[in-house]
Amino acid sequence: MTQTIGYARVSTEDQDCSIQEEALRAAGATIIRSERKSGTTTTGRTELATVLDFLREGDTLLVTRIDRLARSLMDLEGIVGELRAKGAHLKATEQPIDTSTPAGRAFLQMLGVFAEFETAIRRERQLEGIAKAKAKGVYKGRKPSVPVEEVRRLKAEGLGASAIAERLGIARSSVYEALKGA
Repeated sequence: MTQTIGYARVSTEDQDCSIQEEALRAAGATIIRSERKSGTTTTGRTELATVLDFLREGDTLLVTRIDRLARSLMDLEGIVGELRAKGAHLKATEQPIDTSTPAGRAFLQMLGVFAEFETAIRRERQLEGIAKAKAKGVYKGRKPSVPVEEVRRLKAEGLGASAIAERLGIARSSVYEALKGA
């Protein structure tokens, strides 16, 4: 017997999944798992892991929109690959995505291509803006999150990178970065 299992996700504690849950129920989900976690990674999303573990051949994972499932193309491809390996499918209630059909798979792939393209364009515009700001002398970059002067002072006192990192509670690689050009 195949099942339709719903997954709902919101990013913050002040949001709630009830609208998504209602839509998933209305679309035929018999089981719904929800969580409040960022979608930028699949790490730490225990309800998603539970759903993915539970799915069997012929089952369908149902979401309202793909961004509820994954925010990165890599994570989305990983989830879809795991579903494919199990013989399960992915459907979205608000988008024409249904990986059990050729058209649904094609649409999912197109969404991925456009999302990747949008990210590349946004990055290009960001770099152009930074270049203009640097040319005007306005852009100084991000403020160091590591106390560079303190790192250099401790190094001058003879401490090694590991000791400095431990004392300041930072990564050893951050120590090396702070000492560049010193």
